[in-house]
Amino acid sequence: MIKLHHLNKSRSKRIIWLLEELDLDYEIVAYQRNKDTFLAPDELKQVHPLGKSPVIEDNGLVIAESGAITDYLITQYGNGKFAPKSGTAEYIDYQQWLHFAESSAILPLLLKMFVAKDGAKTQFLEGYADAEAAKIMSYFNSRLEGKRYLVNDTLTGADIMMSFIVEIIKNAGQLAHFSHIAKYDEQLQSHEKYHTADELEAKYD
Repeated sequence: MIKLHHLNKSRSKRIIWLLEELDLDYEIVAYQRNKDTFLAPDELKQVHPLGKSPVIEDNGLVIAESGAITDYLITQYGNGKFAPKSGTAEYIDYQQWLHFAESSAILPLLLKMFVAKDGAKTQFLEGYADAEAAKIMSYFNSRLEGKRYLVNDTLTGADIMMSFIVEIIKNAGQLAHFSHIAKYDEQLQSHEKYHTADELEAKYD
């Protein structure tokens, strides 16, 4: 059985959603953030040296990083679903979105969160984060014009990965400024397993 090491209020909710969509048997091992530092507990370092989540254990493998986990689970258990056929132009687009979520997209959004949480005046960082985040959100929004999903008009791992970016935008109160992302958010929420993941995350929080 797959074991998911899940940290509350973290990116691992996406992996719960994917496991549910794949209809796999899995176990959630839940961890709680430190209420003062908001950091993961030291127990997670016993699973992976970085002490971060998500991490899965499957068939003797310990796999970290959301994109790598998503790729592994879909390749291993997807049976042709949730990813375009390898070697196609659609697959390349899919891979770009899969990695975009945890590279170009996430950094400026996290920087904005950290600047706001710190509350100190910055000489450079706040302006940089604002400009880069606006660029990322505008790009994402424009790529969704006329689409229900990111690739092939069907739910894929790319959508599951990018759902966390949508959630950050929504939590920041910015969704109303990006009509295509707002419609995309509604489309993602049309999936029953999306809400199952929400419920499970709440259960273990």
